[in-house]
Formats: sequence, structure tokens, C-alpha cells
Amino acid sequence: MQANRYNNPDKVYISVKAIFYPEGGFEPTSFIWEDGHEYEISKVIDIRRAASLKAGGVGIRYTCKVHNKEVYMFLEEDRWFMERKNNN
Repeated sequence: MQANRYNNPDKVYISVKAIFYPEGGFEPTSFIWEDGHEYEISKVIDIRRAASLKAGGVGIRYTCKVHNKEVYMFLEEDRWFMERKNNN
């Protein structure tokens, strides 16, 4: 599926794998970055409604542990995105 591209280079749309529970709800277990590399999520630390000030957009922000680092994943309507890290 081809994603729409917006003019914000800091916003990266990602594919996410998740577990859906029979009683309802779900939990993301991994995501695939734009280079095709899959990263396992070891723990979901926090879930809250929040805005991405860097990439733009509002949705549900998932604070996750990946390789011992905290990362933010945003669920914006029906699409997942992350903020691109700058190497300044």
C-alpha cells in the first residue's frame, strides 16, 4: 500500500505489528522503519493523547522501549508514524 507523502521530512510513516486481545484492546510488538529494518518493542511504557511537535499531527502517543531506549510512536487516525531523528 502506497502511503501519502506530506512535506514534513521529520514524519515517517511506519508499519506496525501488534497483538489484539480477545477482551479488546491491542499492544504494538514491533515496527518496520523506512529502511525495512524491523525493531522489536520490549515494553509499552505509556499511552496518551498527544501531539508531535516535531513532525506535526495529533493522535495516541505510545512511549515504547526499543533496544533500551525510549521512542515515541503515534497512532494518527488509522496510520502509525514516528519522528525522524536528526543527526546534528
